[in-house]
Amino acid sequence: MEQTRAEEHILEPASSTGGEYEREAVPESRWKGWKSFLGMYAGEHAAGTEFVIGPLFLTTGVSAFDLIIGLLLGNFLAVLSWRFLTAEIAVKYRWTLYYQLEKICGKKLVIGYNLANGILFCFLAGAMITISATAVGIPFNMQMPRLTDTMPNSFTWVIIVIAIGLVISVIAARGYDMVSKAANWMSPVIVLAFLLCGIVALNQLGVSSFSDFWNVWGEGSEPFPGQVKYTFWHVVLWSWFANAAMHIGMSDLSVFRYAKKASVSWTTAAGMYVGHYMAWIAAALIYAVYLRSPEVQAILADGQAPSVAPGPLAYNTIGIFGIIAVILAGWTTANPTIYRAGLAFQAIMPKASTFKVTLLAGGIATFAGLFPAIAMKLLDFVALYGFILAPFGAIIVFDHFFADKYGIQRFYAEKEGIRFNIAVFLAWVVSFAVFYFISLQFDVFLSFVTLPTWLCCGVLFLVFSKYFQRRTTVKR
Repeated sequence: MEQTRAEEHILEPASSTGGEYEREAVPESRWKGWKSFLGMYAGEHAAGTEFVIGPLFLTTGVSAFDLIIGLLLGNFLAVLSWRFLTAEIAVKYRWTLYYQLEKICGKKLVIGYNLANGILFCFLAGAMITISATAVGIPFNMQMPRLTDTMPNSFTWVIIVIAIGLVISVIAARGYDMVSKAANWMSPVIVLAFLLCGIVALNQLGVSSFSDFWNVWGEGSEPFPGQVKYTFWHVVLWSWFANAAMHIGMSDLSVFRYAKKASVSWTTAAGMYVGHYMAWIAAALIYAVYLRSPEVQAILADGQAPSVAPGPLAYNTIGIFGIIAVILAGWTTANPTIYRAGLAFQAIMPKASTFKVTLLAGGIATFAGLFPAIAMKLLDFVALYGFILAPFGAIIVFDHFFADKYGIQRFYAEKEGIRFNIAVFLAWVVSFAVFYFISLQFDVFLSFVTLPTWLCCGVLFLVFSKYFQRRTTVKR
């Protein structure tokens, strides 16, 4: 589900000439065709989180139809979102997300966005550290966190997480160029590991036909203790909005501003169907093997939830290569995630050095990684992540497509010299508050209200902008 290495890969040619076009349109000489995006998206979305997401789908008691067809549809909707929203706007202006938001929202309001973005990135990186720790801990016979664990379960766990977090943070702060290049080389290895895991797991499950494969999930089951029962629409909407911050949230404006044309964004299908579809199902298969073991059957019979630790799962499937793959998948994703969080914090503290703010981000991520609940509740966290950030993308989309039709001034903050666009703030706060209340009060899964929140934010932005811009005109 991750995309944090993507922008660095695309930016590399520009940075070699001394600039990344942070506050200007990308010149035509730097535009790129589909080949520059295809492998990148395939690798970007086969990340450490995939080792957890696949098994978590099984813990929700999902059926074969709901999972296989639901993922097919949900990932396709994500591709359409990139193609007809993100990429269309990206090639029109060729600005970064942050620069375009600044033109609409004002610098002060973008600071709030950067703070939320940075903190959420830190927690996501913390989940990656947790994932890597489950692989590193195998030689030490470390007790693995269970699905319902919230707090660190042993001193060994704490030491391993801190050690991994320290290494990742220092490398992110000092050697990102090397890390980003290494990550691009490692991505095919990680994709291969997922494929091998799926093939070996199918053999271990005795699957010899499509009907055998289908019966791995069958008609579904009751969810594990503490988990929500997933239906077809849970799967569709969750997989659509797993990367909501990147497509309908417009974060990938920063990537597709380099595309020669909007149709290049069809390459995101490689990420959705190699990374998400194949990787999630492969990870679910290795967990299905684990669930058949006597140890797990005893845990379930006792009314408890077993572990979904990816390290032991991959090791039991493809041995040492599985351990290496989990460590690489977590490490190569946590590193740039921490780096991105550092950049978000630096936008708030421009006088602080990149090294210091990245270490700060790494410290927050490491602390978060100590608590396995983030990784064990990754489905819920990813839903929350998209729910919070995606509505800011609605501001950009509605400003682009509807500003002229509705009679409001496009890029209002820039043109009027406003540092805090109250219309944007009110649109986000009202839409967030209303739909988060609905989610809590009526126990509605967040992915069900992400799209209504996004649409509501966009509509309210137009309404509030019309009101406040008219008031400004009258005063003059």
